[in-house]
Amino acid sequence: MLISTTAILFAVIAIALGIGGAWLAALGGSWYYLIVAIGFLLTAIFLFKRHPAALGIYALVILGSLGWAIHEIGFDWWQLGTRGGVIVLLGLWLLTPWIWRKTGGVLPLAFAVLVALGVAGYSMFQDPHDIVGSLPTKQVAANADLGGNMPPGDWQQYGRTPYGQRYSPLAQITPENVASLKVAWTYQTGDIKQPEDVGETTYQVTPLKVRDTLYLCTPHNWAIALDAATGKEKWKFDPKVGFNTDRQHQTCRGVSYYADPAIPPGQPCAERVYLPTSDARLIALDAANGQICTFFADNGTLHLEQGMQYTPAGYYYSTSPPVVAAGKIIVGGAVNDNYSIHEQSGVIRAFDINTGALIWNWDSGNPDVTTPLPPDQKYTVNSPNSWSVSSVDENLGLIYVPLGNKVPDQYGAGRSPSVEKYSSSITALDLNTGQVRWVRQTVHHDLWDMDVPAQPVLLDITKEDGTAVPALVGPTKQGDIYVLDRRTGEAIIPVKEVPAPGGAVAGDFTAPTQPVSGLSFSPPPLSEKDMWGITMFDQLACRIQFHRLRYEGRYTPPSLQGSIIYPGNFGTFNWGSVAVDPVRQVMFAMPTYLAFTSKLVPREDVPPPGEVTKGSEQGLNRNEGAPYAVLLNPFLSPLGIPCQAPPWGYVAGVDLRTGKTAYKHKNGTIRDMSPIPLPFKVGVPGIGGPMITAGGVAFLGAAVDDYLRAYDLTTGKQLWEARLPAGGQATPMTYTTDDDRQFVIIVAGGHDSVGTKPGDYVIAYTLPNS
Repeated sequence: MLISTTAILFAVIAIALGIGGAWLAALGGSWYYLIVAIGFLLTAIFLFKRHPAALGIYALVILGSLGWAIHEIGFDWWQLGTRGGVIVLLGLWLLTPWIWRKTGGVLPLAFAVLVALGVAGYSMFQDPHDIVGSLPTKQVAANADLGGNMPPGDWQQYGRTPYGQRYSPLAQITPENVASLKVAWTYQTGDIKQPEDVGETTYQVTPLKVRDTLYLCTPHNWAIALDAATGKEKWKFDPKVGFNTDRQHQTCRGVSYYADPAIPPGQPCAERVYLPTSDARLIALDAANGQICTFFADNGTLHLEQGMQYTPAGYYYSTSPPVVAAGKIIVGGAVNDNYSIHEQSGVIRAFDINTGALIWNWDSGNPDVTTPLPPDQKYTVNSPNSWSVSSVDENLGLIYVPLGNKVPDQYGAGRSPSVEKYSSSITALDLNTGQVRWVRQTVHHDLWDMDVPAQPVLLDITKEDGTAVPALVGPTKQGDIYVLDRRTGEAIIPVKEVPAPGGAVAGDFTAPTQPVSGLSFSPPPLSEKDMWGITMFDQLACRIQFHRLRYEGRYTPPSLQGSIIYPGNFGTFNWGSVAVDPVRQVMFAMPTYLAFTSKLVPREDVPPPGEVTKGSEQGLNRNEGAPYAVLLNPFLSPLGIPCQAPPWGYVAGVDLRTGKTAYKHKNGTIRDMSPIPLPFKVGVPGIGGPMITAGGVAFLGAAVDDYLRAYDLTTGKQLWEARLPAGGQATPMTYTTDDDRQFVIIVAGGHDSVGTKPGDYVIAYTLPNS
């Protein structure tokens, strides 16, 4: 009975592999699955007959599968294991006494299983994806420009200074002692996700630290001040943004701080915190007590919807902290991706930081006129926006703005010349007038939602002759990192134009070439052998899907049949940006790799609005008013895991003087991705950013397993990790207190887009007895 049941199992597997294998072969894919299906079928037939050939045939299945797998992907355990796991387990079952004693033929099968297990054991100690090396340790610029005049122990802007370096000159924590870090205090904000909230309700905030106080915001835009030494709450302000299901995001990445030189210290509103809200307000608060500074704008509140032709609630707001520079507060805004062509403008506006009066406005739809918009006029509808964080060089008088695309992101017919010029670019504006000084486009005619998502990082790079070049480092979703002269936008690391796939849908077009930076983490193009699955069955399904979708490499245009977009619009880099040490002139980064699919849906095939949501990061994005909606999803197997093989996430170190990548290591485990908490270091996706210190340590949460980790900046080796009570998709920061203790702090609250655990924790770590 048992052997007959086993034979039936093999026959069922043969049928499944045969049907799928024939389909794959018909699509032009590998014939392996069809051939191995024959092997399973023959094994089943001879098992029914209790014939010794059954085990001998299955030995050939194992050895043939092993040879095929090694030929395809070498000794990569995570690909070998999933290709051969089911096959070897079934081989072990056939080697049990109640099977082989009734059939015979055990020796060939035992040999095949031992060979497979030996190869598996060997491959477990190989890592074909790892790049081992070291960054230079020399202090190239001991007196490097950090971009801001503040005490070493403070962190007064989102990226610490207007340069956005995410670098602290503190050196108390080192590679030698970082493993001793312990929790110093934990604070819970009380702002947790509610049933009425939108799906993407996330904690992404990096706190600021000024003297003895931390300032932060929460997803529902509460502003909170904490004692930096103890975590005790000083004050809390709730702007009461309420709930609105039309918002695409419910988040706050940070607040902005300003000390007014015209008001004596200690007087009301001498120091202020500016809070952006998800209902399109900017509120000025007294940093001392959280009271509204009523002299700013309209009784303390600036209404950001002013000048917009369309103002439906929930469609426009600022998720990132505004820039404070030269007596101005400069604000961009996020619009709901792919909701409607009647979006708000992506205008960048500079207001007087004391009064809220409009000083200049730069609208990429009307880029030459930056004088304040008259009350009877409106900004350009649906012009490219800047939802991320800008950087500033006050000495050069420039603000560097990362720009996105316009709706619809995936269909580009009818875009104006200014949109074609400025979308998906880094644009430098005059800090005093808003006039364009230069623009560097990172994608031409963007059809992939490849917004420039990250704050550009500013530093001075020392050339071989000892001269320093004011530089900008701009990470992009597609994985290119642009290293530019920030005075002119000219490339320091060369950028070249390469041919790009054509074949957009009727009425649209594609750019014949696309720019590629000489410093890039863009992955190699996918092929069928890169398809993955927990078992050979879902891997087969991914292979079939790979051939059914359109894919011609990077910048394959969206299509009616569906296209693979890789890197996907999740981004190789996103709003977390990179961290740069301006003294050593090196960079620490977290490249992430997830393929997406993009399918255009003709308007006549789009269900009525009441049947589906208006738009989202995933699923059907309606693009109301456009000829096409778009169906966006991660490229996943039937089991809901990525179809592309891991690793999906790394940490990497780059020497910015040479543009060379020194190391690249897998980052993160599948502990929180699988039903069973397995600590396997596969290299997992993440969203968030790193922070580095003069002590030679880099800190990073971000990965979809719930940890804060410390790395040796020189080698990328992981030195320490702390388990977080929720997802750590926020960028950490560091500071010192009056007793000279160095703290590292992270906000752990989760991120719905990557499915991490929600929470409301602010956690500080420090060295014991220091």
